[in-house]
Amino acid sequence: MERFTVEILTVGNELLIGKICNTNAQWLAQRITRLGGMVRRIVTVPDSLPDIVQALRDCLSRKPDFVLTVGGLGPTFDDMTLQGVSEALGRPLKLHREALRMVEEKVEEMKAQGILKKPWLTPEREKMATLPEGAEPLYNPEGTAPGVKLQAGETLIICLPGVPVEMKAIFDLHLEKLMAERSKLKYAERGLFVEGIPEPDFSPSIDEAMKRHPEVYVKSHPKGGEATSKIELHISAFAPTLEEAERRVEAAASWLEAEARRLGGRVERLG
Repeated sequence: MERFTVEILTVGNELLIGKICNTNAQWLAQRITRLGGMVRRIVTVPDSLPDIVQALRDCLSRKPDFVLTVGGLGPTFDDMTLQGVSEALGRPLKLHREALRMVEEKVEEMKAQGILKKPWLTPEREKMATLPEGAEPLYNPEGTAPGVKLQAGETLIICLPGVPVEMKAIFDLHLEKLMAERSKLKYAERGLFVEGIPEPDFSPSIDEAMKRHPEVYVKSHPKGGEATSKIELHISAFAPTLEEAERRVEAAASWLEAEARRLGGRVERLG
């Protein structure tokens, strides 16, 4: 099976001190997986230029198909992701005409809406249009800072804003089709909730399901501790067609459902 590979690099002190939950990485991992990709690593670094540079170089050394950075594209002093990309690749930062047009357009929109107290192009706004040499801006329908696309050897680097609505909008607009074209596989999943059987007692059945259906992956998650005898099962598969992926997971899910009932458990389908 051929799946494209992705590493996600999230940037922000707020993630590392626990102030903000890293929902961006979770959302991206889910979307990439459903598009047929494989997320190999998710790394979080602080708003520190040396850390961003080193983490990005580490990602690139493994030659994934994509590296997605998230956060650090804004106008403030601690938004330094693009500077990190510049230093990691040895490509100077330059004011990009098309990116500047995108920023100016957003400034005009917010001026017309009476949102801005400084409705003109400031150095801070120009910073959002200053990209590493060779980069292309990606239109951001929900915010001012464009996303950024840049090829580095075998890897395509995509820089996304940290604001979730902006990150998701750029992914949907620019990346979903791009990644789907890279993938030769389709993804399907099922969920089962099993109650009344402790996870250690059901583990042999999970092993047997994967032997019977080697193309399927089954992951169990105990809920509320072993003493509660509640398990959530996640069943997933990839295949050349969506129909085949659906057939594979349904076969494994049906077998596990019957097995749980045989052992005296109660089963509920999820989602």
